[in-house]
Formats: sequence, C-alpha cells, structure tokens
Amino acid sequence: MTSYSTPASGQPLATTRRRAFTVVLAIELWERFGYYGMQAVLTLFMVQQLRMADTTANLMLGAFSALTYITPVLGGVLGDRFLGTRRTMVMGAISLAIGYACLAASLTSPTLLLLAMALISTGNGLFKPNAGNLVRRIYEGDNAALDAAFTLYYMSVNVGSTVSMLLTPWLQVHYGAPVAFATCSVGLVIGLLYYVWRSGWLAQTASPLEKERVPASRFALVGLGLLALTVFNAWIMSSDGLARICIFAAAVLLFLSWVVLYVRAPGEERPGLRLTYMLCLQGTIYLVFYQQMITSLTLFALRDVSGDFSIGGVTLFHMSAGQFQALNPIWIMAISPLLAILYNRLGAQGRDLSLARKMLIGYVMVAMAFAVWWLSAVGTTGLVSPWIMVAGYGLLSFAELLTNGLGLAIVARYTPARLSGFMMGALYLLWGIAMYVGSVIANRAAMPADMAASAGNALYASLFRTLCEVAVVVVVILACLKPLTRRWDREHITVNRKLSPN
Repeated sequence: MTSYSTPASGQPLATTRRRAFTVVLAIELWERFGYYGMQAVLTLFMVQQLRMADTTANLMLGAFSALTYITPVLGGVLGDRFLGTRRTMVMGAISLAIGYACLAASLTSPTLLLLAMALISTGNGLFKPNAGNLVRRIYEGDNAALDAAFTLYYMSVNVGSTVSMLLTPWLQVHYGAPVAFATCSVGLVIGLLYYVWRSGWLAQTASPLEKERVPASRFALVGLGLLALTVFNAWIMSSDGLARICIFAAAVLLFLSWVVLYVRAPGEERPGLRLTYMLCLQGTIYLVFYQQMITSLTLFALRDVSGDFSIGGVTLFHMSAGQFQALNPIWIMAISPLLAILYNRLGAQGRDLSLARKMLIGYVMVAMAFAVWWLSAVGTTGLVSPWIMVAGYGLLSFAELLTNGLGLAIVARYTPARLSGFMMGALYLLWGIAMYVGSVIANRAAMPADMAASAGNALYASLFRTLCEVAVVVVVILACLKPLTRRWDREHITVNRKLSPN
C-alpha cells in the first residue's frame, strides 16, 4: 500500500496531518456553505422570481438533484486516473463558484439558469469524491485518527450548511436572490483562496499521478469532456421527457450491472452482496422523502406556514420559507452525539442494533414526520404553526441518521473490498434516482396557476398523507424482510469466519 502520510521535514506527523486537514476542512466548509445556501434559495427563486409552475420547478430540481449525485462517479475516476485528486477538486470548486455567479445573473435568462445548474452539478461531481479522498490520504494507516477526522469533516458540512441556509434566504428576502447567489460564489472563492495560500500543507497527500506533469493534451481532452458533460446536463434539465428516459435507463443499467456482478461473484461473496443490495435499496428509499425538503415542504412553508415563532403570544423570532431547510442540519448536529452515546451503551451491553433494525425504526420516524405535517395541514384553517415544522424536521432528520446515513457503513461492512469502489458509485447513482422520484411525487401537491394560495393546505395535506402511508408500507415490508436479512447476515458472518486466517 502506498502511504501519503510521510511527515514534512522537521515537522511531527501529527502537526503535518493537522495542518493538511485544516486546508481540506476549510474548503469543504465553504463548498457546503455555497451549495446548501444555493439550495435554500433556488426553489423559491424559480417559483417566485422566474414565475415557474410548481410542476416545472419540481421536476427540474429532481433532475438537478439526480445529476448532482450521479456525477461524483465520474469525478472519482478523473481524480484517480487522469488528473489527480487535488487538481480535480480545485476544478470542481471553480466550476461551482462560476455556477453560483451565473445563477446570480439568471433573473431574466432561463438559458443561463440551465447553464448555472449544469455547472453546479458538474462541479459537485468533481469536488465531492476528491475532497473526501484527501482526508483518507492524510490519515492513511491510522483508523482512529481517520474516524475522528471524518467526524469533524461531517460536522463542518452541517455547520457550513446551517449558516448558509439561515443567511441566504434572509439575503433573498431583503436584497434579492442575485445577492444571495453571489454570496454563495464569494464564499467559495474565499475557500479557494485559502486553499491556494495553504496548498503547501498538502504536499504529503500527493499521489504519484499528482507528482507528474500532466500533458496539456490531457487537460484539453478532460476540458472538452467536462464541457460536453455540462451541456448534456443542461439538456437533461431542460426536458422532463429526456430526464425520465435517462433516469429509467440508469435504473435499468444499475439493475443489470448488479445481476452480472452477483452471477460472476464467487459463492463466498454472494451473502454479502445480497445484503448490500437489499440494505442499500432500503436506505435509499429515504431520499424520496428527503427530496420533499427542497420541493413540497419549502413551498408548503412559503404558502401555508407562519414564520413567526411565538410562545404565550410573544413572538421570539421569524424564519422565512427557505430558512426552514436549516432545521435539518441543526437537528442532525443535535441528535448525532446523542445517538453515538446510545450506540456505545448498547454495544457495551451486548445489545447492538442491527442495520436492518435501525432502518425499521428510521422509517417509523419518517411516517411520524409526515403524519405530523398531514394532520397539521388538515386541522388548521389559517397558517400552520412553525413549531410543527420543527417537530416534523426533527423526526425526519432522526430518520436520516438511521436510514440513508448508514449507506457508507453498509458498503464498508458487506461489500468485498475489490468491489467497494464500484458499489460506492452505484450507491450514489441509486440516491440520484430516488431524489428524482421524490420530485415526481412532490408534484402531487403542485399548485395550479388559478388556485388561491389559501387553498394550498388541502393539496399538501393529500401529499403528506400519501407519503405517511408509503412510509407505513415500507415499515411493514421491512418488518417482513427482517428474518431474511438476519439469515443472510449469519451466512455472511459464517463465510467470513471460514475465510479469516485467524
């Protein structure tokens, strides 16, 4: 195994690693600041400023989300085999900054909007897998330090997203969407400037490919490929029919690749693969519900939820429709430490919860979240209390940690090492498909142009009831599958014990 953690001359290894990690942490924080700040404003910008119909905005957001999750597969390949991790990550950050700047200028240009969203999806694909890969390189060979680093790394994502989701909607309300989008771009430029200033601290992470001088012809070839990808992404987002065809084709290809992989796998790998497939599918279903945060729940907050948080008739503070999305990372940060303590205590008592059981509990939480929103929409004649949004987001965020948040753990635990890279890419593809499906479902509450805004409660109540019922069905199915999952897990453990040299 190649090591990337050789300490710089005269510097202790811990200091070298810490400096390198702060560089990656800083640019990741600013990248997430830009992305989630953009996400908090984008739906409202499309519906309010661009006067898009709900159906058009939801489906475009679905295609955008799908592409944003699918393109990291290509970004990982570029970083590993063509340009190197650091070069690819920087190219992604530049593409994102340009994309946010184009959004700021797209108020009167639908074409520029499509170009901006395509640049963002391409940039995210280049940035996301390579930033995480740099963290792995910095702490290679030290699992304890790596776990701690990824914990801080994950927290930076939530800190960056929380700040931006509170700030950019406020800027949109008071100064306009262009200022909000420009802030996202400026934030990422700050992150890039810090990266350039301190890039020398990442010297020990350089792979053999990054130490080589990349030929200009290769850069040109990659540049043309990325330009073609960006144009293709814009084309997909411009046509709902084309997006549906691409999503369906991706789902078929994924299914066929899993079948071929399973048939060709040796017998001892098959129990783990079966579990990987089943649990990945179970965890991915959550993203259908998650997608409501940037579609139906944001529009529900805009039209039918009061922004004034009051206790005893006294208004404490106000949140705009876009700011409600910040409740997700806030709850994630609040619940994660408590969940970690609970896991540790259960483990010490020999009562570890299986991944399948965690998912089952997670979908119970999903059903409860949409039940809260459904009953509040049905039972309220005026504006719904914002505290209902706090409660619903709390349950949905708890569910995220118990379902989709386990995706990486599933691949790491059950997938053979030789297939882990492929399965990670497949998982991202699966997530993208689910998010598009979530946007299609959100259109059940699309408001017709001739409907009064006050009539929106009935539309959203119907959607939330459907989503609650779907979550209940998922719970029942997972409960029925538990014996099968338990049997496959025992088979996987038995096979691994036989193959273990100890």
